[in-house]
Amino acid sequence: MCGIIGAVAQRNVVPILLEGLRRLEYRGYDSAGLALVNDGLQRVRSVGRVALLEQEAARLKVHGQTGIAHTRWATHGAPTENNAHPHVSHGTLAVVHNGIIENHEELRQRLSGLGYAFESETDTEVIAHLVHFHYRQSRDLFQAVRDGVAELKGAYAIAVMAEDMPHRLVCARKGSPLLIGLGIEENFVASDTSALLPVTQRFVYLEDGDLADIGLMDYRIYNVQGERVERTHHVSELSADLAELGPYRHYMQKEIHEQPRALADTLAEVPALTELSPGLFGENAAQILADAQHVRILACGTSYHAGLVARYWIEEFAAIPCTVEVASEYRYRQSAPVSDELVVTVSQSGETADTLAALAHAQAHGAAATLAICNVPESALMRQSKLRFLTRAGPEIGVASTKAFTTQLVALFLLTAVLAKLKGRLDGEQEKAWLAELRHLPEQVRQVLELEPEIARWAESFADKRHALFLGRGRHYPIALEGALKLKEISYIHAEAYPAGELKHGPLALVDKEMPVVVIAPNDELLEKLKSNLHEVRARGGELYVFADRESRIAEQDGIRVITLPVQAGMLSPVVHTIPLQLLAYHAALQKGTDVDKPRNLAKSVTVE
Repeated sequence: MCGIIGAVAQRNVVPILLEGLRRLEYRGYDSAGLALVNDGLQRVRSVGRVALLEQEAARLKVHGQTGIAHTRWATHGAPTENNAHPHVSHGTLAVVHNGIIENHEELRQRLSGLGYAFESETDTEVIAHLVHFHYRQSRDLFQAVRDGVAELKGAYAIAVMAEDMPHRLVCARKGSPLLIGLGIEENFVASDTSALLPVTQRFVYLEDGDLADIGLMDYRIYNVQGERVERTHHVSELSADLAELGPYRHYMQKEIHEQPRALADTLAEVPALTELSPGLFGENAAQILADAQHVRILACGTSYHAGLVARYWIEEFAAIPCTVEVASEYRYRQSAPVSDELVVTVSQSGETADTLAALAHAQAHGAAATLAICNVPESALMRQSKLRFLTRAGPEIGVASTKAFTTQLVALFLLTAVLAKLKGRLDGEQEKAWLAELRHLPEQVRQVLELEPEIARWAESFADKRHALFLGRGRHYPIALEGALKLKEISYIHAEAYPAGELKHGPLALVDKEMPVVVIAPNDELLEKLKSNLHEVRARGGELYVFADRESRIAEQDGIRVITLPVQAGMLSPVVHTIPLQLLAYHAALQKGTDVDKPRNLAKSVTVE
């Protein structure tokens, strides 16, 4: 959600800013802009894609050695050029901002009374005028930003520059992520490492409440108490070409096909293991996990679905009660405290605002045992948790999560296995069998990916559909939820998922020949029950699209289409059955002609409430 990049250099930073914005497009946005210091302040903004901004910047021949740029996802005010960032005060000071300022109306009224004229509907323009007001008093940009943010309520990551302070950026962070990129006699700022990978792999992550004063040769960071502090330097393992599209049509397709590699990387330590170790989750994990008498999983969206699968695993194999909570709901309800509880947070970015707030809420109510499962090692979620597991999916650009989801499932299965072992419910033979299944999983996913042409032909039937129903049972019901989410996210077909046993309790009323019904049919203990549910659909004229295992014995006939997966993955079947649902959603979106990687109204990283 929104993206920031800034640069202080001794070269023209326009190409750096534009390339950074391109790499931030995955976050979701509807307008873009940049501002530069060059004998005054220059600004270029456009509605729509970064490519349009690039054309306008080339037409105006803007250049400069200090600049900030932004992709905006509309919150306050429509996606218009006037509402696009950067916002400028009195033509001399520019600001970019991620987040939401909750007291912007009160500040707007006060600043209007001081003679400031507003050109936009945004909360961000309030920041520009507020900092400008303080700058007139102190004539020190850093002090002006410090005084300004002290008056803000809400979440923000901001970068500020002034025309009379060349080669200087001032940044502040509260609630929204922001980092500094370190170069040689040049420095950068961004909301995401991916924006800066072409120019540096060395980063410093700002903590909540930090302010930073960034120049050509150095930078200074001050904490919320105003004390100068040192933050740890991190060298990213990512490379710039990991985020390149390559031969694929869309990033989503690329990322679906990267899953064998992503799973293998996430499971990198498993081939060498002869037994499962709590150390996979960090220091002191053995004692913390052994003490857990209840597991609470907090997550949003796709990560929430991963948590729902984990609940089946944890309760069945570790015999520990498990609660899965939508993070945005958990933080606002009065929950009963549970002693000896392990709180597990799951997030692709590690900066999801609702998940971070839910973790803080749990910790405030006494939760000491916390585990983060995340794809970004330096993220706030990882830093704020006692135990950590890094999913090595690599950069995920498509808004609809794919490889992040399957690597989260694997991480949660590993957690289940370790908990089961610590609770004395996993014997040596079963442990060896599970390790073998994990080692084979990347190859099994690769085999399922070979079904893409067949799934693409199925997707042609979805081109004129407006609604779809997804069915699953047991641990595959959350996979049905995930399949429905993927289809609605990128094809805009309204899709819902139900436990198949709930058909007769309502959803069956919707079934007719115009509503495709997608069914996950693994060969497990619930298969015969599921077959009865399929008969219910056919009896009402519904069209069935069934993803079955080799031994499921579901015959293709009139009104029932069947694709048989070439593998049978046992307890890891939810991972394998996710792949065809991702491919179905992707190819249905192609048939509909939607913007697959950047679906309307959605953002990749939801860093505001």
